[in-house]
Amino acid sequence: MNDVTTRGGLLETAEQLRQHYGEPYALAFTKEVDHVHPQYRPFIKASPFVVLATAGAHHVDCSPRGDGAGFVEVFDERTLLIPDRPGNNRIESLLNIVEDPRVALLFLVPGVGEMMRVRGRASISIEPRWLERFTSPGKSPPKTVLVVKVESVYFQCARALIRGRVWDPSTHVARHTLPSAGDMLAAISRDRVDGKAYDQEDEGEL
Repeated sequence: MNDVTTRGGLLETAEQLRQHYGEPYALAFTKEVDHVHPQYRPFIKASPFVVLATAGAHHVDCSPRGDGAGFVEVFDERTLLIPDRPGNNRIESLLNIVEDPRVALLFLVPGVGEMMRVRGRASISIEPRWLERFTSPGKSPPKTVLVVKVESVYFQCARALIRGRVWDPSTHVARHTLPSAGDMLAAISRDRVDGKAYDQEDEGEL
């Protein structure tokens, strides 16, 4: 450990953090570009799952988005389109975006260790030309489309997923060993919510 003087053992300044961690590896910045590079594009097109991070005046939010691989469209090298399908209408991420358009995205590809990280600024659109791009038989049309203007893109190395053995089937947890969504809702609501009915309805939507 570096010799860093802190108050109560806390690192509270950028200088303390840099002294404690040392300088970043040069390659950590070499891989960062301000657009969707042709080498990065296939990862986004292959991803069925992305985590959207936002921050507003009152709270921060980290929200999952998922659909068929390629559901996030690379419209051009500086623009991503993300359909927002009907959900629970909490819209916390969207409320944050109208207050602060800065967003961060983390794309995962099943079975692949590297992840793709994107930072940019988002706007929320209901323009027909965007909504129609994501309207297809058997799927509810999106309520809105996020138009993300890309500012930074780079890949995250595989260390975290390797350490966590996320894609290793031998570490996968059997769903029945954890409380179901209905169980949790029933307990939290003190049985005002019918947990079994909720689980049956939830399974029917999948």
